[in-house]
Amino acid sequence: MNPEFDIIIVGGGIVGLATAYKLTNMHPDKKVLVLEKEKEVAAHQTSHNSGVIHSGIYYKPGSYKARNCVEGRRELVKFAKDYHIPHDICGKIIVATHESELAHMNKVYNNGIANGVEDIEIIDSKRIKEIEPYCEGISGLWVGCTGIIDYGDVARKYVELIHAKNNGSKVKTDQKVIGFEKEGDFTTVITQSFSYKARYVITTSGLQADRITKKEGAKTDSAIVGFRGDYYDLTEKGLSKVKNLIYPVPNPKFPFLGVHFTRMIKGGTECGPNAVFVFDREGYKKTAFSLKDTAEAFGYAGTWKFFAKHWKFGMDEYRGAFSKTYFLNRLRKLIPSLEMDDIVAARCGIRAMALGPEGEMLDDFKIEKHGNAMHVINSPSPAATASLAYGNEIALMATEYFNLKS
Repeated sequence: MNPEFDIIIVGGGIVGLATAYKLTNMHPDKKVLVLEKEKEVAAHQTSHNSGVIHSGIYYKPGSYKARNCVEGRRELVKFAKDYHIPHDICGKIIVATHESELAHMNKVYNNGIANGVEDIEIIDSKRIKEIEPYCEGISGLWVGCTGIIDYGDVARKYVELIHAKNNGSKVKTDQKVIGFEKEGDFTTVITQSFSYKARYVITTSGLQADRITKKEGAKTDSAIVGFRGDYYDLTEKGLSKVKNLIYPVPNPKFPFLGVHFTRMIKGGTECGPNAVFVFDREGYKKTAFSLKDTAEAFGYAGTWKFFAKHWKFGMDEYRGAFSKTYFLNRLRKLIPSLEMDDIVAARCGIRAMALGPEGEMLDDFKIEKHGNAMHVINSPSPAATASLAYGNEIALMATEYFNLKS
């Protein structure tokens, strides 16, 4: 007989786990099961990002992302303090190196003020040098509430707290979902090794969000396209050139923040990432290729429309992916004294980008509802920073939509 749960969450990344954590707090009498296909939770986007606790300064005032990033950041920092998760609110600078960037830098600052971000100020070139002696810029922003953390640590703490409820809620790994069967008011979620029955289903499947949504029977007009971000590490020689976090003024045309320098909570400093289209959604090598992923991406009209709009950006990013010299020159925009032996090729991450049918990048949260299921199609950055706020929103939405009663 299939084990029976109130809610099954498909996807054990940070958003799925935060949702389960919030649901078990709101409804302690409900049994929640999280199914993760990898052997460990948080194996993809959660553990392959920069580990930055974002302030909320970039996002359009009033947007879902802006509200949840600011609230979620504050809750995350308190959570990290309460549970002794290593983190550091070290602050960062956003640096303008050309007059053409000043207008957008000021817009970012005004967004931060409108979003209620604390400890931000416009700084001059002298102050930039005081904060980061090797950095060159004509003006900048100091964002004091930005920090660093390991989101894998955060995700594992969510698991620990879910299990600590002792109400039958569980997180199970190595459980790849391959299908769904409907029977009256229940759904049986079938994995490669077992099957589980629940009244309600929530999917938070990140890089596989569109596929899992369709498997469950829901329709969506968006598709997930993967973008790989390559990183370099500063060598022992280069480490002295960066104290904490240095970012460029982002290009307003794209949802990427540009290559930047990030001190990591467990040691070292990363440089990157770029953003290149991937031919394998979960291929963490530059030459990774999946026929299925490639065929699906190019079989979606929105992909071609996206490429048509942004081909020049894409070519520049690919040059950075395969040329260390080109990547170094991008980094030198912020630190001109950086040399070839100051950086060494390191890891990469993959970001799930949800595209609409006209090739538009979905910039905010997107959830589809279908029968007794909810599907998180898009939970973009700052999803890790805002995980507790996102999880709370999804849990509240589920409470209303599923008519949950404690």
